Amino acid sequence: MELRKRKGVYVYLKHLRLSKQLRKFGTILYVSRKMKYVLLYIDEEVLSENLSKMQALKYVTKIELSPRDEIAEDLEEVRGTANTLLDEEENK
Repeated sequence: MELRKRKGVYVYLKHLRLSKQLRKFGTILYVSRKMKYVLLYIDEEVLSENLSKMQALKYVTKIELSPRDEIAEDLEEVRGTANTLLDEEENK
């Protein structure tokens, strides 16, 4: 079984009652009633095609791609800089 590459997409809506119509573009993971957005996972193969289709919908106000791929998963650099800062403060 091969895993498909997917991308998280935040779709902001004018009315949440239309959120179920977004199922045809991908898998709905979360719906925020307060902020009126839907988190979708869309296959990367059809991402650009689906983004253009969703942008054309009247009830979609804004679309944002998830920054998860751009965030470094390796936290060793963060730990290293934090430890360096702590050592510098102790030496003062």
